[in-house]
Amino acid sequence: MPRLAPLRGLVFGCSLLALVAGAPAMAQTPQAPAAGLEALTPPPLNFTHRTLANGLNVYAMPDATAGTVTVQLWYDVGGKDDPEGRSGFAHLFEHILSRKTVNLPYGQISTMVENAGGTRNASTGQDTTNYYETVPPQYLQQMLWTHAERMARPVVDEEVFKTERDIVKEELRQRVYAPPYGRLGVFVIGDNAYDDHIYRRQVIGSIEQLNTATLPDALAFHEAYYRPATATLIVSGNFDPAQLDRWVDQYFAGIENPARPVPHFERPAFVKRTQPRSIVAYAPNVPLPAVAAIWQGVSASDPDGPALEVMSAILSRGESSRLYQSLVYGKQLAASAFLRAGGDDEEGGSITAQVTVAQGKSVDEAEAALNAELARIRDTAVTPAELLEAQTELLSQELRGRETASGRAFSLGSAVIAEHDPSGPDKRVAAIKAVTIADVQRVARQYLDDSGRVSIRYLDESQRPEGTPDFDHQTDWKNPAPVPTFVTVPPAILPPNALKPEGEREAPPPLGAARPAVAPVIAERTLPNGLRVIVAKSTDLPIMNAQLVIAGGAAADPAGRPGLASMTANLATQGAGGRTAPEIARTLEALGANIGGGAGADSTTLFVSAPKASADAVGAVLSDVVQKPTYSPEELERSRVQSVNALRVALRQPGPLASQVLNRIAYGAAPYGAPSAGTVASLGAISRDEIVGFHDAWWRPDNAALIITGGMTAEEGFAFAERTLGGWARPSGAVPTVGARAGEVQAPRVVVVDLPGSGQAAVSAAVRGPNRSDPSFYPLAVANAVIGGGQNGHLFQEVRAKRGLSYGAYSALGARVDNALLTASTQTKNESAADVVELVLAELDRLKTETVTPTAATDRETFLTGGFSRSIETTGGLGGFLADAVTLGLPLNESTAYATKIDAVTPETIQAAAVSTLGSDRAYVVVVGNSSLFLDALRAKHPDLVVIPAASLDLGSPTLGL
Repeated sequence: MPRLAPLRGLVFGCSLLALVAGAPAMAQTPQAPAAGLEALTPPPLNFTHRTLANGLNVYAMPDATAGTVTVQLWYDVGGKDDPEGRSGFAHLFEHILSRKTVNLPYGQISTMVENAGGTRNASTGQDTTNYYETVPPQYLQQMLWTHAERMARPVVDEEVFKTERDIVKEELRQRVYAPPYGRLGVFVIGDNAYDDHIYRRQVIGSIEQLNTATLPDALAFHEAYYRPATATLIVSGNFDPAQLDRWVDQYFAGIENPARPVPHFERPAFVKRTQPRSIVAYAPNVPLPAVAAIWQGVSASDPDGPALEVMSAILSRGESSRLYQSLVYGKQLAASAFLRAGGDDEEGGSITAQVTVAQGKSVDEAEAALNAELARIRDTAVTPAELLEAQTELLSQELRGRETASGRAFSLGSAVIAEHDPSGPDKRVAAIKAVTIADVQRVARQYLDDSGRVSIRYLDESQRPEGTPDFDHQTDWKNPAPVPTFVTVPPAILPPNALKPEGEREAPPPLGAARPAVAPVIAERTLPNGLRVIVAKSTDLPIMNAQLVIAGGAAADPAGRPGLASMTANLATQGAGGRTAPEIARTLEALGANIGGGAGADSTTLFVSAPKASADAVGAVLSDVVQKPTYSPEELERSRVQSVNALRVALRQPGPLASQVLNRIAYGAAPYGAPSAGTVASLGAISRDEIVGFHDAWWRPDNAALIITGGMTAEEGFAFAERTLGGWARPSGAVPTVGARAGEVQAPRVVVVDLPGSGQAAVSAAVRGPNRSDPSFYPLAVANAVIGGGQNGHLFQEVRAKRGLSYGAYSALGARVDNALLTASTQTKNESAADVVELVLAELDRLKTETVTPTAATDRETFLTGGFSRSIETTGGLGGFLADAVTLGLPLNESTAYATKIDAVTPETIQAAAVSTLGSDRAYVVVVGNSSLFLDALRAKHPDLVVIPAASLDLGSPTLGL
């Protein structure tokens, strides 16, 4: 997978657990896996490369074991190429180029991909725009043809331009204005990360400059930059390389490269920042203050990049990291703290540290603690153990990222653009292994230099001094350095393309032959203590994933104690078997392992992910975490504070808050209605005795299953399970049970949560559906796909594609032991919330009277089965599916039976499911946003709606505090 970009370098695309580190009892000196770092070295990226006469670069990465093929087209065009006065234009054009060609009507590319059971997306960064699909192998030729269509024959007309511009504005609202810290990351940090530099502007742009953009601008931009010589085609997965070459020649070799040169912006000379700068910004809806610091960094190809990555890992990767241990765990000054320093971009980089201050703590204290850790890594050499741990973590991440054909293709594409070197990822692996203690201290001193630092404080607008302007009109946080004057793209000279009449369009090429994929073999055994063990070898890479699934989950929380199951799981990794929480974290992270977990509605899950060479040492930790958690009073209080801080942030975001409220009004006082993460009140009331009691009652081998996926054979997996949990004693009493989880059906309601300052409104509506094991689940799953599955769902088409009212609109059918919800959700500008509610409700009625055609039903079924196949393609995905099967009482052969059951659904059974389940008259509706901008219009349609101020909302109460 691509490396994490710094916060200011967000990559924007067409659609949208933090791992809780834990560990084994190896005292305070972490040990590397027995085979050392070499055991973690991922296999090299194997590829072939050729360049067509028109300049198109082509990379092939065949893998005969893959069940899919990924086609990616990377253009060396990004935010840095936006014309003067048109910031965000490359990103806007990413949307435009996905939509329409001479032979493909608007949206047809997405239709083709989803009807193939595939997935597609695109993204834009400072250096690149990429378009990619993952489909079954027989669709490879069609995908190549669509990419050639977009490169040579796109249609950029007024309809496409205006629709996509509106959608991009909604994306900006959803990603930047709605989240509490969106403005900080994109605007405040973004504007100050670079001075006079090609990356000064933000990739997503601004509402103002998007509004001034015109259709001629778009035509000129395409003609200037999009051409074979600025493109790289990568095909990875299950395909015949010789056949690929023939198809590439057929579809791409004849595309001419324009004679006009690509416009070039004369780069300003790099100037080292030598004067520190301090900023205070006030913004709406900031639940906890934040402090940040920015320094100039390095480009992706800079030789200091690996040392900076290691330094960043020592400071902020995992729970044993310095910033976590000092600010979050030790002093409890911060809800979160991180530093990102890796170079990801072609022409420069930035280093960002960010701390979210804990409730009740002072900004001064948090900033002083951050400064102390920065000084320590500059002034004192890191330890050999810290160095080895950071290297192990980074190599383990790289190993996991290369598990899929898609992940390997992204790694290659990023390197080709940012480093001009396809072997860059393999060289980076070697460079990380070669980093020394001296290298870490050298780069810390060189780059974390206070003389060039920009220090930021980000506070809620309630603290803004009286008489000062609001965020949008503040100037104090803006970078005083002048923004460079960028190029003006010459006008287009070629006639624009137009969609051909239906009878004259070139048809997509026929399907190729299906190529066999290697399916995992699932084996099962029950240990003498009653523990169910399931093993599925899913890869030849030396990695493993183990998930322990314990029945019960949040539904087993006692009345008045929501969050008990989650806290029991979270605290188990915070001290066990004589190890403290920091010792657990240091040990596991030194082994390249992750541990985490939590409580879902119906089960609690603990997982570990590790290199296979570390399995036994990781298993020893898992054993203690499961059987001997300490649940110390000190850790309970620390976890309580951290959980409350996390809730404060989550519940100031319109989407997550709408989901919580919707859940409560749909299930009322039933177990499913209570928030699984708890409330501020319930988290404050949970006692250690309650946690120990919950653990003793529910955590038992005859109420659990251990699922092992990855590179272990069945016998290796069973032996691992026996060594790890074979000694887990089975209690003599009966396994506890949970009663009616979903409870009685609640009356439909419309609830508005007033969240002043919210940059967008979240709209969610739901109806009660069946449990996962009910046969009616399958026709309702197809009905759900028709309503809101992917970009061909009715919701996406009505809300986004036709009206540009949202960045995306989807529906989802939950899977639970008892009645789940079918939920439709979207976000939109506050002013259009009432209109979007009606559009959503109309879709919940539509299938009751409108019959789905056989072709549409088949297409949606293929969409579902293709998505399911991709979801179990990875070690973690397969493990997650098997964990769900255990939780929901499904047979393990559901991995193969699912497609058959979905394919058996007919238009008649779809409509029967719709009639029995759907309907606006059965819907629970929640709107969260700045209600002053939509309440009157919404009340005109729903006079009985209830308004609750966000500050008065009580999710712990079935009545929400009313």
